[in-house]
Amino acid sequence: MAENLKTTKYIPLVPDSTEWRNLLSPGYCWYDNDIANKDEYGALYNWYAVDAGDLCPIGWHVPTYDEWELLVSHLGGKDVAGGKLKETGTRHWESPNTGATNESGFTALPSGTHGSFDAIGIFVGLGTCSFWWSSTYISGPAAYADDRSIIYSSSKLFSADEDRRYGNFVRCVKN
Repeated sequence: MAENLKTTKYIPLVPDSTEWRNLLSPGYCWYDNDIANKDEYGALYNWYAVDAGDLCPIGWHVPTYDEWELLVSHLGGKDVAGGKLKETGTRHWESPNTGATNESGFTALPSGTHGSFDAIGIFVGLGTCSFWWSSTYISGPAAYADDRSIIYSSSKLFSADEDRRYGNFVRCVKN
């Protein structure tokens, strides 16, 4: 998809930060709990919404870890892939928006995230970063899933294991 997912079907809106932090079932919200952010940035979903399996339209799915890795390889590796995904210029991104070419047509916007480190339920990063879920669960004692992220000051595409309660964006791929 050429933009972040905005669907709200079958998923509860969870605008309360305390409820979000404790949620172990599907949920979504808008950045800063402001629906005015819907059209430009899309919805933030916890990973439980991704795992439910019906987030994307019929014929589409949330990419796996391996599918993200295939994209990274196609774009020339993790050190340059982020720049090739980012919208050019500083209309949305803070300066310097390092390496931004949007060669991929992905047009990544700095839409932030809903949680970082121990701050689950806190909105951070609008203008400086963006995070997208993969559908890959990370096994082990902690509740983590794979995601990808980019930041304004780097051309890299980062991969991390994040708490499934975080609110990240989703891009769907065709089956």
